[in-house]
Amino acid sequence: QVALVESGGGSVQAGGSLRLSCAAPGNLDSSNIGWFRQAPGKGHQGVGFISAGGGRTYYADSVKGRFTLFRDNAKNTVTLQMNSLKPEDTAMYYCAATRSYLDSSNWALLIFYNDWGQGTQVTVSS
Repeated sequence: QVALVESGGGSVQAGGSLRLSCAAPGNLDSSNIGWFRQAPGKGHQGVGFISAGGGRTYYADSVKGRFTLFRDNAKNTVTLQMNSLKPEDTAMYYCAATRSYLDSSNWALLIFYNDWGQGTQVTVSS
């Protein structure tokens, strides 16, 4: 089991940037990490995925070109850089870990993820 902790959320105006981090002391380097978000009254939406080695990334169409995932396994952190934020990006953001091999067809399916963080709130005002 992996204990995940998200940080970096906050409030920003449209067009601004935020950087979210997902940390898991000691044991993140063997896990694939997905980022999800949940807006009020809506279900979880996949935002992006990065493989354990960092060589594969996938993104939701709604964030492609604006969000970037990268990881530092030496520091056991995965970072979601969010640029050109829009009000519709407002949500609680979660990172989740899986050791399943996922690809572009299934990375956003919640059932494959075993461990979840508590989430960090992102609010984008117009």
